[in-house]
Amino acid sequence: MNLKIVDDIRTCCETTNHGAPIETKIQLDLSPVKNADLIGTLHHFPSLPSTFINPRNVDVWLPPNYDEGDAGGYNVLYMQDGQNLFESQKSFIGVDWGMDQTMATLCQEKEIRPTIVVGIWNTPQRLREYLPQRPFCEYQSQQSRSRVIKRYGGVPISDRFLRFLVYELKPFVDRRYCTRPEREFTFLMGSSMGGLISLYAICEYPHIFGGAGCLSTHWPIPHRSFGRYLKARLPEPIGHKIYLDYGDEANSADYLVRQKGVEHIIRERGYTFGLDWLANWYAGDPHSETAWRARAHVPLRFLLKDDS
Repeated sequence: MNLKIVDDIRTCCETTNHGAPIETKIQLDLSPVKNADLIGTLHHFPSLPSTFINPRNVDVWLPPNYDEGDAGGYNVLYMQDGQNLFESQKSFIGVDWGMDQTMATLCQEKEIRPTIVVGIWNTPQRLREYLPQRPFCEYQSQQSRSRVIKRYGGVPISDRFLRFLVYELKPFVDRRYCTRPEREFTFLMGSSMGGLISLYAICEYPHIFGGAGCLSTHWPIPHRSFGRYLKARLPEPIGHKIYLDYGDEANSADYLVRQKGVEHIIRERGYTFGLDWLANWYAGDPHSETAWRARAHVPLRFLLKDDS
């Protein structure tokens, strides 16, 4: 094996998420995005700095009638691939999720609790930031790691991404906005590898996140190592919700088998279908923003409904 690869693996696996660093305070001015088509208010923070990962853009969406002095506070939903959520001209394929419309409608109809959406833009290191790091380090052979490095362009750096999210971005959002910072009001959601990192995040930080929405999740290769990781690290169902779905137009039969394997682990962990976990199959749906836009309301209702 190439000596540089060996060194990269060693560095990666010596810096997996163990212990909490000191929170980094981010101080930035904001300005609302001017877009007549947007519902609610969208704040854009360009190149948000981090001590853990490269700077990236972050969008924060506030629902209509957002009240900074609301004593009840707001849920917060952290979403991956943030440039695809609100504005089609910034989206990867020119189609956005329409999150402002969907969220505003669900809030107005009182199907979910009032919620702030934080869209974390991806970067050229997306694959490495979204690929779960602990399974790579603790459950894979050297040969398997070499294949992963070749496929994803380097060793995983997802633990650094999650440190940014937990110790920099979340404190920044909680300080600047009227949030309810506790676990039961803090959620994650994403699609494809964005779904994968959302599931990984709730496993690594079960005391921080109360739910994860994973749409058309990209299950990694080799999958067995991730399965062993989930059996060891999936949090208890009390205080947690997990949503999974998939469309089958662009995915192989092997993809479906992996999804069913994850569902089996969730059931074994004691989750009750329909109560604290849910899985849906969308026959014929493509692996694209168009499909996720059309069904985003389903995981949002499940994760964000008022259970009080």
